[in-house]
Amino acid sequence: MTSANQTPRPGRTPMTRRRMLQGTLAAAAGTGALSACSTGAVGSGDVTEIDYWLWDALQLPAYSAAIDRFMEQNPDIRVRITQMGWDDYWTKLTASFVAEAGPDAFTDHLARFPEFVSLGVISPLDGLGDLDSIPGDRFQNGLQDLWTGQDGKRYGIPKDYDTIAVLYDQTMLEEEGLTPEDLANLEWNPDDGGTWEQMLARLTIDSNGKRGDQDGFDPTSVQRYGLGTEGSIDYVGQSSWSSFAFGTGWRFTDEATWGTRFQYDDERFVRTIDWYFGMVDKGFFPPYGTFGDSSPKQAQLQSGSAALVMDGSWMITTYNNAEGIELGIAPLPAGPEGTPMSMFNGLGDSISAQSDKKAEAARLIGFLASDEAQQIIGERAPFFPATDTGTRAAIQSYADQSLDVTPFTDRVKNGETGLYPLVENSASIASIMQPAFDQIWMRRISGADFAAYNERVNALFS
Repeated sequence: MTSANQTPRPGRTPMTRRRMLQGTLAAAAGTGALSACSTGAVGSGDVTEIDYWLWDALQLPAYSAAIDRFMEQNPDIRVRITQMGWDDYWTKLTASFVAEAGPDAFTDHLARFPEFVSLGVISPLDGLGDLDSIPGDRFQNGLQDLWTGQDGKRYGIPKDYDTIAVLYDQTMLEEEGLTPEDLANLEWNPDDGGTWEQMLARLTIDSNGKRGDQDGFDPTSVQRYGLGTEGSIDYVGQSSWSSFAFGTGWRFTDEATWGTRFQYDDERFVRTIDWYFGMVDKGFFPPYGTFGDSSPKQAQLQSGSAALVMDGSWMITTYNNAEGIELGIAPLPAGPEGTPMSMFNGLGDSISAQSDKKAEAARLIGFLASDEAQQIIGERAPFFPATDTGTRAAIQSYADQSLDVTPFTDRVKNGETGLYPLVENSASIASIMQPAFDQIWMRRISGADFAAYNERVNALFS
């Protein structure tokens, strides 16, 4: 990466790090107490106990099985797993860093990783055990780059990845006289929305039974929207607008990773965002506040208030288990550059800089990246593990449930992805950009107005 040649930041003293972490914690939502298993105490005899934290309850069975195998092969290490909900996880993790009582290893997210590196609370993995012998190309293309700092060092071992696809109820589709093939080859453009918008119009129905492509359709009184939405759309737009913007060739920043200039003023983004939120005026997309957090996308499919939704691969099991939905998965529409494009995100395993058991933690996360562990995880996973072995196992596991998940995995296989924005100042960027996305969704501003917000974001890097 070009940023690998940048001069490293001066080291921070422990007191400086503590003050910065305290400030970060004060800005975080909630102030939950540390869990009882965050101390990482050494066990009796020659057994060392290490703590491993993760937030996703759906991932817990798969990783528990893999970690059980690890402990069978490493009887000198006992791993204590702590799982907690998303909000509690980050609050308690940050608090544990302040208290210097964090886990030895933990699941990390790209939105937090740059800040953790800057604060010096996660350890470079170079030179730890056998981690140096794990080549970056054993993971899906580009994943290891996402976990490499500006200093060229690795701070995370990829554990999984996620992409976006179109989800629907097959019963609904049949009732509409459509087939999965009708959704398989749609295309999109920012001028008229292409065949994708035509499909959304057909699937949209107003309160009088008129479809979005029929005369007399009322866009202000919609019974079923062609496309559902989450309650809040943010500056990343992972499962909403980003797939369309990527399809124009647009990217978040001037560099693939560690960029310092955002591009919300780019004409390709402006046209995309005007089209995307312009679907509110046409009645194909819900107005701001229609559903809110109380009605997640799968509930919109269940209730029939949305015909299609775009969502992440981490949600497959949730949709597949939802009552009243016979799940179908379709690829994203192809954009102006000729292919579907999905955001490519992935979680990683990091090691706390405060841990005095880094060698044991390195053995654990190294094992989790092995073919043996990836096979175990993939067979049980409601997500896609980071390696080919794990991905194949997951695809087969879903196929055994009569579910074709390749609309998710084909994006990575075909190189049809855009990267999650790996930058510092993510919390500040979010606070600056959220009003812009709220306002355009409310139809109070246009895409051209994003230039002013873009200047404020870029000023964070000057």
